[in-house]
Amino acid sequence: MRMHTTTTPWLPFGPADEADVRLLCLPHSGAGASAYRAWGADLPDWIGVCPIQPPGRETRRQETPFSEVGPLVSALARDIAATVKGPYAVLGHSTGAICAFELCRELRRIGALQPVHLFIAGRRAPQVEEHSSRLGELTLDELAEVLRLHGGTPDWVVNDPAMLRMLHPLLTADFAVSEEYAYTPEPPLDLPISVFAASDDHRATTAQLAAWEEQTTGAFTLHPLEGDHFALFTHASAVHRAIAEALRAA
Repeated sequence: MRMHTTTTPWLPFGPADEADVRLLCLPHSGAGASAYRAWGADLPDWIGVCPIQPPGRETRRQETPFSEVGPLVSALARDIAATVKGPYAVLGHSTGAICAFELCRELRRIGALQPVHLFIAGRRAPQVEEHSSRLGELTLDELAEVLRLHGGTPDWVVNDPAMLRMLHPLLTADFAVSEEYAYTPEPPLDLPISVFAASDDHRATTAQLAAWEEQTTGAFTLHPLEGDHFALFTHASAVHRAIAEALRAA
């Protein structure tokens, strides 16, 4: 996996200018760019993994996180248009998936270079209503229970009130980005969409993920995975094979 040294706040590891194609990866709620560093290490060298760093976490911890999709993707699209050269694809998991979708629509609006592929995991199609966890109204104990239910958060975080208190504003904002999202119909994207559907993800069922097909005029592929909401990570090798096959065709 090759990385370029030029960085921006959104692309802390660079835009991978030397790669044949870049893969811009948007993280799930509460996560940052580092979530994709180890995950992407086994992708072929010709794919340059570019983890996206939204405000409010890791290297941007002092910044206020976005709580709406629109302002987030508007800022990110401008950065990508100025920074990313050559073919690229976009991948989003959970909250990152709805951001990835709206990012593609925003890039189309501003006339920027379009991605060659959109990869989605862990988030029902945008036209399918999402249920709100209303994290901003929860006590720390209630927040801990929600995180246990969703999975993916280490026990040492869930069981540490001080850590939960620190993460609460970020998680509240991130969950709002996805769960308070209001879908506005636009023409489907003119690019292929691949969706990874986990068998035991109660937050995004296979039927809800299959509905992403409505959002493209191009090819649509549904890849089944065994596991829960984080199957994208637990079955990284299978996901990498599917991504490489799709991008090789592109």
